Order: sequence, then structure tokens, then C-alpha cells
Amino acid sequence: MSRAKIKSYSALGILLLFSFLAFTQEQDQLKEAKPMAGEGMYAFLIRHKLSPAEHQQQFIELNQGKFGDNNSLLAHHTYWLPLTTTELYEPLFGEERERFPLESAELKGAAFYLVAGHGGPDPGAIGNYGSNELHEDEYAYDITLRLAKKLMENGAKIHLVVQDNDDGIRDEQILQYDNHETCGEEVIPLDQVERLRQRTKEVNTLFKKDTESYRRCIIIHLDSRSKRRQIDVFFYHHKNSKSGTKLAYELRDTFDEKYKQHQPSRGFSGTVSTRNLYLLRHTTPAAVFIELGNIQNYRDQQRFILADNRQALANWLYEGIKKDFERNNKK
Repeated sequence: MSRAKIKSYSALGILLLFSFLAFTQEQDQLKEAKPMAGEGMYAFLIRHKLSPAEHQQQFIELNQGKFGDNNSLLAHHTYWLPLTTTELYEPLFGEERERFPLESAELKGAAFYLVAGHGGPDPGAIGNYGSNELHEDEYAYDITLRLAKKLMENGAKIHLVVQDNDDGIRDEQILQYDNHETCGEEVIPLDQVERLRQRTKEVNTLFKKDTESYRRCIIIHLDSRSKRRQIDVFFYHHKNSKSGTKLAYELRDTFDEKYKQHQPSRGFSGTVSTRNLYLLRHTTPAAVFIELGNIQNYRDQQRFILADNRQALANWLYEGIKKDFERNNKK
């Protein structure tokens, strides 16, 4: 037998092994049940809250060899029940991502008020990347959307305070600037103080309507400093907010762990501190204000312009939030 054929068979064996493992792992998640006397497949599926139209074919494939004539159920057999998924819908994520499955209920009982920095007539900080301009509001918004989707996928209630019906989650490096963002459904004013008041009012109004025991406000920005100044992610909280302080430290510690894992030689210098910022002072829920890096610095810009890095930022923020939620629920 040729060496090439040996390699081919080895690869096939590995593929079959992985297929078998995937099937057995799926079976570990499935539930089993026995039919009642005289019960047909249709009634059996209905009794287990499964739609025959949607799940009959999957049910037959899962239980091959266990049926009588015309796929009748046999009383002495136990049958696998198909897995069901809950589909979520959020059009603000864009057409390609607006429908997605609920992955877990790990954050059930949590509500989040996500505020992407600037927007509308205010682009925020502007950095130069080659011949292109990077606008803070576009990158802060994209990362906020990615975080929102991750939180929703795991059972949390999400309020996107700043919204843009035109821009969903985008994978381009250079995110084109527009001024279509709104605060809820309201036009964002030009005056800075009015913008901050508008966002604060929106957060506090939503907070009053919610009943979740865990409610947090996450405010996402990019910083602007000297081009030579590379910085890490910084977390700010109000000096009198114990919950905001704990969340800020949980986020910082999570980023520290991730940097040790992915960039062990670099280290992480992001800090937690208090700042007398308007939203931190006036929003009702505990809040954390996050600066994700220097939009002027080339190395920091890689953190924003690459879609995978934007997703990593959202994932790490999610993990820190999840840890804080779990710690809070242990009390």
C-alpha cells in the first residue's frame, strides 16, 4: 500500500472518530422517553412539546431501527427526543446576524444598558490610519453591538441606548462614518451636555421599567492621546458605587488573565479608578465606563480595525460581566 493511501486512510479514520465523538456528545445532551400504550409518533412529539412538522424527520433519524411498520412506535423502546433551539431576533445587528440561537440561560435575570460613546453629530475622537480616518463612535458602536449579541445569546435582557438602523455588526477594517445614530428613537443633539442628559434619561427610564435583580450600565469609548502613547484598557466607576467598583475590577482582572494567556511577554497595565463623569454620576444602575485604547496609536489601532480583535474585546467584556453576575448571585 502506498504512503499516500496510508495517509488518506488515517485522515478518514480521524474524521470518523471525530464524527462519532460529535454524535455521542450530542446524545449526551438529548433526553429520552418511552411512548404510552398505543401512542403514535405525532401524539408522542406533541406530548413532549415538539412540533411534528419541524421535528419529525430529525426524530426518525435519531431513532433508526426502533420503529415498527410505517414508523410506528414500539412500547418496549426508549426514544431520543430532538434538541430544540430558541431563535432570537435583533435587527440592529444587521441582516446577516439579526437571527441567532439562544445558547444558554446563564445570564437570565440580568439586564444591561449599553451606551456606545458619541454618535449622531459627534464622531468622538478621530485617528488617522494611512489615508483613512478612524471615527471613535463607529468602532465603539460595533464593539457594543458585539457585546450585546453575546449577552443576548446567553439569556440577558439588552437595551442598546445608542442605535443605528443602517449599521449592524460590520467586519470591515475601516468603518465608514455616518451621523445616523439615535438615542433610543430620538435624534441626538449637538450640544454635549444635552447629549449626556438624553442618554442618562434613557438609561434611567429603562431601568425603572425593568425588574431584573442584576442591572448594569456599560459605557464604551475609545481614548485619544499622543500617537506614540500605547495604552491598555481602562475601567472607571463612580466613587460611591460598590457594585460598579466590583464590576470594574472583575473586568480588569479578566483582561489581565486574557493578556497573560494570549500575550504573556507583554503584560497588561490597564487600571481601575474613579472618574467624575456625567453618566457615572447620574445613571441609576451601577455603571462602568470603559476606554478601549488610544485611537491615535498604530498598535492600539489594531485592537479596533481587525474584526476578530473587536470580537475578542466583546468576548472578554462578556466573560468579566458573567463572572460579576455569578458572584453577585451567590450572595
